[in-house]
Amino acid sequence: MFQKILIANRGEIACRVAATARRLGVRTVAVYSDADASAKHVAACDEAVHIGGSAPKQSYLQWERIIEAAQATGAQAIHPGYGFLSENEAFADACAKAGLVFIGPPSSAIQAMGLKAESKRLMEQAGVPLVPGYHGEDQDPALLQREADRIGYPVLIKASAGGGGKGMRAVEKADDFAAALASCKREAINSFGSDAVLIEKYVQRPRHIEIQVFGDTHGNCVYLFERDCSVQRRHQKVLEEAPAPGMTPALRQQMGAAAVAAAKAVNYVGAGTVEFIVEQPGGYEHPEQMKFYFMEMNTRLQVEHPVTEAITGLDLVEWQLRVASGEPLPCTQDQLRITGHAIEARICAENPDNQFLPATGQLHVYRKPAHASFERPPVAGPAAGVRFDDGVREGDAISPFYDSMVAKLIVHGDTREQALARLDAALADTRIIGLATNVQFLRHVVRSGSFAQARLDTALIPREAAVLFKQDPVGRDTAVAAAVAQTLVHEKAGEGADPFSRTDGWRPFGLARRRFDFAYQGETLTAQLTYLHDGALQLAVAGGEAAVLRFQALPADSGTRLDLQWDGQRQTVQTWQRDETVHVFGDRGATVITELDALAHAGEAAAEGGRLTAPMPGKVVSFAVKAGDAVKKGQPLAVMEAMKMEHTIAAPADGTVAELLYAPGDQVTEGAELLKLQ
Repeated sequence: MFQKILIANRGEIACRVAATARRLGVRTVAVYSDADASAKHVAACDEAVHIGGSAPKQSYLQWERIIEAAQATGAQAIHPGYGFLSENEAFADACAKAGLVFIGPPSSAIQAMGLKAESKRLMEQAGVPLVPGYHGEDQDPALLQREADRIGYPVLIKASAGGGGKGMRAVEKADDFAAALASCKREAINSFGSDAVLIEKYVQRPRHIEIQVFGDTHGNCVYLFERDCSVQRRHQKVLEEAPAPGMTPALRQQMGAAAVAAAKAVNYVGAGTVEFIVEQPGGYEHPEQMKFYFMEMNTRLQVEHPVTEAITGLDLVEWQLRVASGEPLPCTQDQLRITGHAIEARICAENPDNQFLPATGQLHVYRKPAHASFERPPVAGPAAGVRFDDGVREGDAISPFYDSMVAKLIVHGDTREQALARLDAALADTRIIGLATNVQFLRHVVRSGSFAQARLDTALIPREAAVLFKQDPVGRDTAVAAAVAQTLVHEKAGEGADPFSRTDGWRPFGLARRRFDFAYQGETLTAQLTYLHDGALQLAVAGGEAAVLRFQALPADSGTRLDLQWDGQRQTVQTWQRDETVHVFGDRGATVITELDALAHAGEAAAEGGRLTAPMPGKVVSFAVKAGDAVKKGQPLAVMEAMKMEHTIAAPADGTVAELLYAPGDQVTEGAELLKLQ
């Protein structure tokens, strides 16, 4: 076993690798950028080396500096994590030339599987089923259009050197092909340095099922069963689970054998994932009719590897370290077993109700559910079956330089139903304030009919859109009652001993009434609180009928916990207030409500028209219009790039472009005005 390794990554995967290394007695070296000088992964390792600027191209993609850092600190091997350099064959070769072990497959395997078109040809030779498509080297747009027409629409354009959903577009009809191809090529060249693409038949009602494989230097190769990764947005995974619901033993064995054949075809060593697109010709009710086709092989550890660890009881990072140090695989195929069911939810800084637009900001409040270390999971108590992998702490910032994922929440249960219940409960106990996240969206997905009943395919999110987006799980009246109760609790805490500092509205005659003004989900509303002679409170919202309000402050390490009773309902809520905004968390969900000062807000303009601003920090990729152009509502005007994704800015109304305020390539801050529209 190694004595010291360098982890060429950041965030939760760097912390994850460091945890296993520490358990095995292996010392670790972190690398960090300017933006990550105080990051959690730096503190998680024994040593740390600064390698450059905040942008990945200035730091985490600078493999020469990383190798120099490994040599300077005496590291014997480099673990690349996932993303960044994990599938870069030049980096793997450079490690070997520098006398360092690359904890991953040989560069030849990375190269063979890195180009989707080449890997398809290899898989065809190995007898692995393929989706009909074009994987040729000729990239003439006219030829690609003809191939798409031949295959038949809908088709999928995919960056040949890509991954993670980048450089990928589904095209429904021939008229849309040229524009989608140009966008794919532009995103592919920016992300992977190559704009080569392949064209495939877009399988209807597909499931995304992948097989975890592991090979060693002694010629052994096994598969550690499957993961279902069908729930996706923007072709990126949202929820992953193992084993795949509805998987028959026969199909599992067939897919596992095909995955091992794929790995052996390139003499694979280490952890890898063979991804399959699975057709469901018989519908959700007939999984025995499923057909699978090779999609790609990821030559690295996957983000979703914890669900495989949960059902097998294995530490895949430990396996990586042992295999890379020359040991044989710890288990044979017939020794591997599936126990229970596991689900992983990716918690991301994004706004699902605004097309999953990435968010940046500081984690002012970051409270995690009760959870345990993956190394020693408890069998009882609130942390049973719950794991939380992250690379951030309360107070840290989510920057625009890196991926938007904040953390991974993994649950395990005896059955899928138990795992679902644990996941929903753990998400309910996750409190994040300071930026938009998808926590509530994940709860909606978990509770949706399709996911709960395992009616899975990659179109689940758009199919369930009516119950997933723009939901109000807490409710206006409960949010108001919680905000009012919180105000009263804080006022009570500030009362003095004298009668003149009392805030309960007592008076010798008449009733005391108090007005509260709020903004809630675009609505301005008024609540009236009445102090009764017997000390009771009545609350009426937006002119509705008054009901008795009762509340009691409960112990809390942060924020305000309330036992809240109003309008015939009783529930426990927790609130935090930042400036005028009150964040309300309860068992049903979370929401925000803003307290308004009538005097402060009087006379403010409603909304500025004719302005188009950057929704997040990023780079201007292109403008589709010029000054003087007449545009229609919804027409694409500009393309921005942030957090490794492209975002189209559309016209909010008909008008005329008055002025472009930036040029392609310019970096802009959130809220910067990109162009003027009259």
